[in-house]
Amino acid sequence: MSPPRPYVGRFAPTPSGYLHFGSLVAALASFLDARAVGGRWLLRMEDLDPPREMPGAQDTILRTLDTYGLHWDGPVERQSTRHAAYAAAVDRLLAQGLAYACRCSRKQLEGQLIYPGTCRDRQHPREDAAIRLRVPDAEYAFFDRVQGRFAQNLARDVGDFIIQRRDGLYAYQLAVVLDDAWQGITDVVRGADLLDSTPRQLYLQALLGLPQPRYLHIPLLLQPDGHKLGKSYRSPPLPPERAPAELLRALRALGQRPPAELEGARPEAMLAWAIAHWQAAAIPHCLGLSEAFVR
Repeated sequence: MSPPRPYVGRFAPTPSGYLHFGSLVAALASFLDARAVGGRWLLRMEDLDPPREMPGAQDTILRTLDTYGLHWDGPVERQSTRHAAYAAAVDRLLAQGLAYACRCSRKQLEGQLIYPGTCRDRQHPREDAAIRLRVPDAEYAFFDRVQGRFAQNLARDVGDFIIQRRDGLYAYQLAVVLDDAWQGITDVVRGADLLDSTPRQLYLQALLGLPQPRYLHIPLLLQPDGHKLGKSYRSPPLPPERAPAELLRALRALGQRPPAELEGARPEAMLAWAIAHWQAAAIPHCLGLSEAFVR
C-alpha cells in the first residue's frame, strides 16, 4: 500500500460578492483542517462567470483573508487562466462519445427537474449548443467526514448535466474536478450546499482518470426563516475591525470550544490555539445561524 499523500487543502471563493460570515466558517474549517496536520492551504478564485463577478471583489476577498489571519500558500490561482485545460477535457469527452451537444432552451426544459435526454442521440453540431455529459444508471457514493455516507443514482437523481454552457463558459462541475487534480488537492472542505454535486464530480474523476480527494462538507448557516446565509441574502461583508470577534464566533459555529481568555485576542493567537486544538469530529451536522452567536 502506498503511503498517504501529504495533505493539500484549498479555499475556492467565487468573486460574485464579498466574503460573509458563512464564507468565513468555510474558509476557517478548510484552513484549520490543513494546518492541524502540517498541510498546505491553497487559494483559488473560481472566476468562471465574468458577467456575475463583482468589480473589486477579488481584491477585497484577498485583503479580508489576510486581515483575518488566513494566509495561504503559493500564488493565487484563477480559473479564468485555465480555459485551455477545460477545453481539452471537453474535446476528449466528446471524442469518446461521453458527451454531446444539446440545443434545448430553458423554455423547453421549464418544469423538468431532470434533463429528459432530448438531445442525447440527435448528433447536433457543437456550434450554438451546450455540452452535456452522459450519465449512467448507476449509484455514485462517498463517505463524508461530517455528513456520513452520501449516494446518488446519476440517471435518476441528476440526469445528463452541462459541462460547457451554450455561451461557451465552462461549468463548475468540470472546472473544479480538473483544478483539484491539477493542484494536487487531497482534501476538500466546503459547504454542504455542494454535497449533492459530489457524485457528479466522482463520475468525472473516474472518466478522466483523476484521483478522488477526501470530502468534508460543513453544515450551512441558516437564517431563522430557513434561508441559507449567502451573498445574495442579507449577508453583510466581514468587517475588518471585527476579525477577532468573528473568528471566535466562527470557531464556535464549527463546534470548537475556544477558552474565555481568547476573547479579544489577536487573530494570530486565536488561530494558533485553533490549529493546536482542531477537532473536525466536533463539527455539527446542522446549524442554525442563531447558534453561531452564542458567546
